[in-house]
This record gives sequence, C-alpha cells and structure tokens, in this order.
Amino acid sequence: MKFSELGLKDSILSAITKMGYESPTPIQEKSIPYLLENDGDLIGLASTGTGKTASFGLPLLNQVDTQSKNTQGLVICPTRELCIQISNDLKAYSENIKGLSIVPVYGGTDIGRQIKQIERGAQIVVATPGRLIDLINRKKIKLWEVEAVVLDEADEMLNMGFKEDIDAILDQTPDFKNVWLFSATMPKEVARIAKNYMEDPFEITVGGKNETNKNIEHHYYTVKERDRFQALKSVIDFNPNIYGVIFCRTRRDTAAVADKLMAGGYNAEPIHGDLSQAQRDRVMDKFRSKTLQLLVATDVAARGIDVNDITHVIHYQLPEDVENYTHRSGRTARAGKKGTSIALINTKEGRKIKSIERIINTSFELKKVPTSDQICEKQLLSLIKGIKNDEADTSRIDTFLPVLMEELGEYSKEEIIKRFVATEFNKFLDYYENARDLNATARDNGRDDFGSKKRGRDSRNDPNQQRFFVGLGRKDGFNHGALLRLLCDNTGISKANIGKIDILEKFSFFDADKNETERILESMKGVDFEGNRMSIEKTKGSNDKGDGKRSSSRRSGGRSRRNERSKSSNRRRSYRN
Repeated sequence: MKFSELGLKDSILSAITKMGYESPTPIQEKSIPYLLENDGDLIGLASTGTGKTASFGLPLLNQVDTQSKNTQGLVICPTRELCIQISNDLKAYSENIKGLSIVPVYGGTDIGRQIKQIERGAQIVVATPGRLIDLINRKKIKLWEVEAVVLDEADEMLNMGFKEDIDAILDQTPDFKNVWLFSATMPKEVARIAKNYMEDPFEITVGGKNETNKNIEHHYYTVKERDRFQALKSVIDFNPNIYGVIFCRTRRDTAAVADKLMAGGYNAEPIHGDLSQAQRDRVMDKFRSKTLQLLVATDVAARGIDVNDITHVIHYQLPEDVENYTHRSGRTARAGKKGTSIALINTKEGRKIKSIERIINTSFELKKVPTSDQICEKQLLSLIKGIKNDEADTSRIDTFLPVLMEELGEYSKEEIIKRFVATEFNKFLDYYENARDLNATARDNGRDDFGSKKRGRDSRNDPNQQRFFVGLGRKDGFNHGALLRLLCDNTGISKANIGKIDILEKFSFFDADKNETERILESMKGVDFEGNRMSIEKTKGSNDKGDGKRSSSRRSGGRSRRNERSKSSNRRRSYRN
C-alpha cells in the first residue's frame, strides 16, 4: 500500500512525498484510514521507532480547519525533547498547508513567548504536561474547542508520575473530543486511563502488546558488580564502529560514566536533567550529526531521540521499571533498520532479564564479555579496513616517494606494515595485555562500580524514616506525581525509598529513608517547580504527619459523550497484526 491510497489531502501527500515517504508502516497503515474515516477513540500499540508520530499526526493535520484560530488538536507527550521532535515533524508534514499554526509548549524556556504564540492562534498545540498545566492555571490557553487529544508515549508519561496532570488537563477539554492514545506498552495504568477517558476505543496492536521491535537483537552480559564499567569498555571496544546510547538510572551515574569514558579517550558525552536546555541541545546536535559517538543518558533525558542510524543501545543498568526497557531499546532499529540492545547485569539480576523477556515476548541471548585477544583482533581489523576504505589523495606523496623508499629500503613489506600498525596500535595492545576475564562466575561483592556500599531496598513502612516538609501545596498545582518525579529525578534515589506522601492545600509532607536525609536536602536545594522554588526541611518530631490525605482527583472522564456522538460500532473492535 502507498500513502496515496490512504485518503490524505494532496497538500499533505506532496509534503511527505518530498520527505521520502512512500509506503506506510504497519501502525500507520492501520491507524490513518481509521482516523480519517471514523469519529471515535483509538488505542495504538506499537514498539518505539515504528512511525507512531505520522500515525496520529497526518490524520490530525488532515482534519484541521485553518479558518479558525482556536486550538483544535492537542498532543501531550512526556518530555521537551519529544515535544520539539513531534512539533518539527508536524510542521514538515504540513509545509503546504497555508494558515496553519503549530505551537510546542514545554518547560525550560520562556513561557511568555509561548503565550504570545498561542494568543496569535494555534490550531495544534504540542505540550508537556507540566507546562500545559501552568498555561491552564494562568488561563492562557483555551481548550474548549479541542476535537482530538493525542496521548503520545502514554505509558512513559504515567511512569514519570504525570497521571494527575493528565487527569487535570483532560478535565479542561470538551466531552465531545476524541482521544487517541499511542503507546509502546500497555501497563495497567494506561489501561485505566483508557477506561476513564475513552469510549469503545478501536484498538490497533502491531505485534503483541508490550513487544519490542523485531529488528532488535537482545543480548546480556553477566559480570560482577565491581566490573560493570570495565565490561562496558570491553563491549564498546569490541564494536569499534558503534554509534549508540548508554542508559543509566540516575543523573549521578550518567555523569560519572560519561566522565570516566571521556577520561579514557572515548568520544562520549552525557545528557541529563542537570544540563541546561542549551547544553542539551548542543549535545543532541553533535549526536545527530555523528560528531559524537556515544550518548550517555538517563531515561527521561533520552526521550525524543529520533535518530535512524543508532547501532547499539547499552543498558549500563537495567531500568527500575522493566516496561522502560522497550522505550530504551527502541532508540535503535528505527525506520526498518537493525540494531542491538545490550544489558549489563550482575549475578543477582538474572530474574529481571526473565521478567523483561516475558513482557516483550522476546528472548535474550547470553553473551560472554569478549577476551582481550578478541577485542584486539576486532580493533586491528577495523584499523586496516579504515585504511583500505580511506579515499585519501595519495598522488601528493609521489614527490616524496624516492626519499621514503630510500629510508625504508632495508625493510620488507611485512616489516613496514608491522611498524606502522604498531605505532597506531601498541597503546591499545598494552592496555589489554594483562586483562582478566570479566565474566561473572560467583556472587558479586556487594559494592557498586563507584566503590560505594550497596544497600538493600528498604520497605516503605520501615519505621526508620525521616519526615520532610515541602513549602508547596495544591494551590501551587503541586501533586503526588510531581513530588515523586522531582525527588527521583534530582536525588537519584529509588521510588521504593520514598514513603507516605501528603499533599495539603498550602504545603506538603513526605517520608523517606533516614539514610537519604542529607542527600535529599542537598540535591533539592533550589529545585524549581513551574516557577516556584521548592523549600524542603526536616520536620522536628513524629507528630508532623499532616492532616490531609494523598491527593486523588479521578473523574469519570467524559462518559457523557455516549449521547453526544454516534458510535461506529456497538462492540469492541480490534486490529491485530
């Protein structure tokens, strides 16, 4: 099937043809005709990198009325990188549609400029939840004429703690709207959103639910915890032409791994939440232009990386939530290409691999960390292939050739090759000369790769917890998900180490592992929440539990739409490929 057979307007077809679009991907082939022909809700499940943006973007553009300046389409996505990427894609698809305005709104940049763009008229708004909530609270965006709301990467938004924000946003939209939910996985939280805010949704599943891209090979290496970084270097060195993303769980580990790689001469840089938007843009520009070979990233910062030629994704640490594995691995094998996803695990994490295999319905292959001889052979062959394939102009050397031959005349061809290769390669050989076997054969020593003693995961009901006061409450737009997200992202501590959370009208409380007290107080200094500086203090006693309960703003989600628009079917429909 061709795009020209799907029913899109000529103005859109001419633009995507110019971009090189010919045949739709499976998710596009199923979703675009349905959304063009039906007034209804849709759930689209497909692995990352299969073309979901065009799946909802092209039908959204096809139905926009450019004669009206009101916002008719709303796309909600988890991060500013993805927000920018979607916005740029939609602008490219609509290059030939006159009078159309697409405005991205996201945090970390001037909200005043975004407000002016919206006030001039924005038929389509692409937004991150936090910044959109801010605009709603300021009464700077009107959503009463929105006809379609797209929840892109819905599973990731919920995993990042945006459920309450999504509830609040959808509460501002009309009951007659359509909701199009696109996701790589279908955890229970996403199913609940679908139940609350959608009516009889048409479901398209490309592959199985939660399955990963079939073009990705999944490997894992088992190493002792103390050898994790050394194993990472061995894997990189064994793949000399690697162009990849290395995932870490926290900002601290991301920065540390990148620093150690750069100190070792690797072409690597980090991207995480502590960097300014300008710094993140600079790093991403280098990565997209391939002047940067390795990107070391947190899960959140890596969202929106849409680069077609990534060869490898390396999970330096497995994600806290196994569903995130699909999103990580989906950075490779995009646009029909092949890729490799590599997980480094310690001897206690084998059960996590089994869990991920069950979720993505794909088997992992256990690999051995390459030996020093295998690595050196790969690097040497890469060096020689590079020389053979180099199209350097050798004619300019001809003038000097007699002198060179006179100097080298005493050596045979084999000796000359050995000397030139040794000059380039001996440092590498020296490094791996006495390298030991990194494949784990025993339990690890209980220490992380930066020398710190590892602690077991504490129960949230552990009595040895500290109570903290936060100077923000519901009146500031603060909620449970926002607090949890800010704590985990800025401190690097696990959600499991955060206990009871109470969001009150003007302030909030939360419990956390007492051993993390100083880390929390230090890491949260000066943290900003939608323009408000957070103030966090230890409480003095155990009676400061607060009299409020955790905020919960569930609503039925526009069920009255049953009587306001016709259903295209009285039964649940499903397309499975």
